[in-house]
Amino acid sequence: MTNFTIYMLGVIVAIGAMGYGAFALGVDPMWIGIGVAVLFGLGLMGAARKAGIGRDNPDNARGPNNTERRR
Repeated sequence: MTNFTIYMLGVIVAIGAMGYGAFALGVDPMWIGIGVAVLFGLGLMGAARKAGIGRDNPDNARGPNNTERRR
C-alpha cells in the first residue's frame, strides 16, 4: 500500500466517524453530506501533498511536458 492509500483510508475512517457522530447528534443529513464532501476534498488535497503528487515534484507530475519519469 502506498502512503497515499493509507492516508486516504484514514481520512475515510475519520469522516465516517464524524458523520456518524453528527447523525447521532441530530444534524440534518444535507449538512452532513456537505461536510463529508468538504472534508473528503481537503483530505484528498492533503494526501496528494503528503505523497508528493503534483507540480512541485517533477518525478510524479504528469502532463504534455512531462510524460516520462526523470532519472
